[in-house]
Order: sequence, then C-alpha cells, then structure tokens
Amino acid sequence: MLIADEFFLIAHGDSRGRARLNPTATGLGLAAALLGELVLSGRVTVDNGRLSVLDGPPPADALAGGVLAHLLGQRQHRTVRTWLGLLAGTAADAVGARLSRSGVVRRQEKRGLLRTTVDYVAIDLNALAWPATRLLALLDRPHPPAVPDALLCGLVSATGLTRDVLWHADPRAQHRFGVLRPALPLPLRELVAHTEAAVGAAVLRG
Repeated sequence: MLIADEFFLIAHGDSRGRARLNPTATGLGLAAALLGELVLSGRVTVDNGRLSVLDGPPPADALAGGVLAHLLGQRQHRTVRTWLGLLAGTAADAVGARLSRSGVVRRQEKRGLLRTTVDYVAIDLNALAWPATRLLALLDRPHPPAVPDALLCGLVSATGLTRDVLWHADPRAQHRFGVLRPALPLPLRELVAHTEAAVGAAVLRG
C-alpha cells in the first residue's frame, strides 16, 4: 500500500469514513504524502523550500502519474507550500478513489438540502486499522523503519495524528517515533516541515 493510502486510512480511522482531522489538515497531509511518493520514486526533489521535477520513467501508479503531469504542466509554481495548497483540495477524493479502485473502501454519497458530501467507508475494518497497527509494531522493533515508513510517521506527527497512532505505545516506542523525523533524508525532512507549517498556518486562520 502506498504512503498516501496509509495516511488516508490513519486519518479516516472512523468506521463511517469520517476524518479525524479537519478537511484542511487532512488535505495537506494527503498532498504531502502524494508528493512524498514522487520523492521516494526519484521523480521529484525538495531543496530550500522549492520543488523540482527530475528526469525518469513515468510512475506506474495512475494517480502519481497525474500529480507528476500536474507539476510539469504548471512549472511556474515552484515552492512546496504552493503545491501543498494546490493539491490539498482534491487529494482526499483522489486518494479515496484510488483506495476504492483497489477494493479497500467504498465511495458513499450523502445528499443534503444544500450540498452533497462524500465519505469513503472501509470495507474491511481490519484493513482500516492496519496502517496504524503496522507503524506501532515497527516502532517496537530494535532496527529503524524503512524510509517510506519513517516519512509516514513524519506526516502523522506534522498533521496532529500522533496520539491516534501512539495511544497505547510504551515510552521506548514513543522515543523511536520522535527520532525518526530528524533522520529523514533532507528532501523528505523539508517536505514534512513545510507540511507542519502549512497545517499550523491553517489552524491559525481557522
């Protein structure tokens, strides 16, 4: 399962598909996760707050390919914060649709008097709980998690989901969680930092 998919399930831990975060924080976290997928695949890098597209083969995943095409089509936008804002509004639906295609969630519309809302409801509650359970298990192991898992932990921290993952973790696991983010490769560390700053700014505006 890709990072944005796992972040989506952690952020939508409610069995009814409701988000644990406000829509802005959820969208920013998912936008960062989608950019992180491209960084991990070697198609994008981050340096001094700016995002650059690198040469390479097209992503195998259709959503990642769409995000990359979006980046290439709007090269006038270079900063990470700008791209987080541009992607945040559609990221939840995009990742929810990817999970729906893979059979993890189902799309559910609710029509009201003024607007229609969309939830992505887990088909299997075990699959819904798995990403958070998996991260907690990794933190109990003596060796450090792989970089993609460390990035996922960083995004969990940056968006305010730490308690939802570590709610029954022992002090050793909490310590390991805390040291993962500073050890990330610099482009990913920057991505997480800009995500945290964007979420904080959104909270202040709200």
